[in-house]
Amino acid sequence: MAALKAIGLIKSFESTRAVDKIDLTVESGEFFALIGPSGCGKTTTLRLLAGLTAPDAGTVHLDDTVITNQPARTRDTNMVFQDLVLFPHFTVAENVGYALARKGIDNPERQSRVTKALELVNLGGFGDRDPASLSGGQQQRVALARALVNDPAILLLDEPLASLDKSLRESLQSEFRQIQRESETTFLYVTHNQTSAISMADRIAVMQDGAIVDVGSPRRLYTRPATRFVATFLGDATILRGTVIQCDMAESTVTVDTPIGMITPAMNTVNPDVGETVTIALRPDAFTIADEGINGTVITSAYKGFYEEATIELADSIEVTIRTDAHIEPHDTQMNTIDSIKSNAQIPKPPSEIKATVTSSASRTTAGEPSAGTDEETPLNLNAGLQVGDSVTLQIDGGVLVVENNYNRESTDGDGDNGVLDRNKNTNPIAGNQEPDLNS
Repeated sequence: MAALKAIGLIKSFESTRAVDKIDLTVESGEFFALIGPSGCGKTTTLRLLAGLTAPDAGTVHLDDTVITNQPARTRDTNMVFQDLVLFPHFTVAENVGYALARKGIDNPERQSRVTKALELVNLGGFGDRDPASLSGGQQQRVALARALVNDPAILLLDEPLASLDKSLRESLQSEFRQIQRESETTFLYVTHNQTSAISMADRIAVMQDGAIVDVGSPRRLYTRPATRFVATFLGDATILRGTVIQCDMAESTVTVDTPIGMITPAMNTVNPDVGETVTIALRPDAFTIADEGINGTVITSAYKGFYEEATIELADSIEVTIRTDAHIEPHDTQMNTIDSIKSNAQIPKPPSEIKATVTSSASRTTAGEPSAGTDEETPLNLNAGLQVGDSVTLQIDGGVLVVENNYNRESTDGDGDNGVLDRNKNTNPIAGNQEPDLNS
């Protein structure tokens, strides 16, 4: 059963379309994340769902009841903001029970519900404390308890962990997930932090320029992103362009001629023809060790402590940055490294994970140059570090076809269809949050 549904939501601010025809369904008991870069419209969407901002068009439904014009204070929803506000002159318990007191709930029941809410967020026994005496993470949990004590149909969270340091944020992510499961409350969590969304959510919707461009489980979005934007935004991805030379409908794969060689990615939501130019997203596990494959040369190297980082130049000025275990034994072919493929034009530069075979000159007079009379290469001793001029052999096996960024925003002036998703061939087949068929 859907706890919350939005149909055709539109919101503009002067000439800027902030939210453009959003269709969204959040199931009861689900931890749903809405993510996207700054300015994509995710917070405006949340405010529309909460009743804090009125939409220009579209409807909002809560448990099959239309609540579009219902004030926020009368909706069966609660919201946790990034900038939490705790009353400094109240105790923790008084902060949590404030809304219950406003509703006229008698003291024994109020105290019981406050106690349960604090125990749920692992703050049992903190009720008499001053909020100012708590850590940032504890204060955030007080704000969460204050929202949950009302037993809302859905809890809306606007980047509540964004102001916390990395270690505390990661600790609270697991706590939030556990609290959501124990309370069985539906969570709609808005964030720009991809790691937070992947670690907590049952499903994720990705926004771009005011529209939802992909939605699905974290695993599906990571392994089978629908668009180039989703691939590069949600995790590390290498993007290559190439020409289809063969299609295997039985295996749902294609063979693509790229600047660094032949690649056989999965078709995903794209069904190209032979001769067509396509876009390939390569996740870290697409790269493996090989005795034969793509040859490259180390052009930079840096020791980073527990790993070593080097940039490898491949054909057509494509660069691969690899990270190797700084303590790996020489000649170990099981070493894990981290890479990103970076072209001098158009190709993004995020880090990824690969494996590599690395060799170096037997002796050098300068970096990468063998001494006189020495032209043989021997396996590199990684304990000595990667050196400029070392050779690297990589092989690519995998990847997935994705749609080029397909969201075509038009001017909001005039009568044109604004911000529509291009439905032509090789464009994103997703409408609202209907997942593509990836069973083939």
